[in-house]
Amino acid sequence: MRIAVPHHTTKGNARSRIEQKLSALLNQFGGQADEVEHSWAGDTLTFRGKARGFKLEGTVEVTESEIIIDGKLPFMARPFEPKIREAVKREADAMFRTA
Repeated sequence: MRIAVPHHTTKGNARSRIEQKLSALLNQFGGQADEVEHSWAGDTLTFRGKARGFKLEGTVEVTESEIIIDGKLPFMARPFEPKIREAVKREADAMFRTA
């Protein structure tokens, strides 16, 4: 699942907003997630973990004009991909709406 969202700001500011959102999500849902790992390599955040029995992994790349979210959905979650895609896009759009 690949989603691109314009960030309308600098790469540094976009990265900072991603880090803030990640911290908020971990605080909100951390008790429901296991084996959560994330790290930056240049302008790409790599993440992985388990939530509700599903393994999640992917990347968030920050370019000059957009963020590109590329996540691998487990086979059992694929029927829900349209709803997951919509929710992720809505959250990412909201994160950069006031950039």
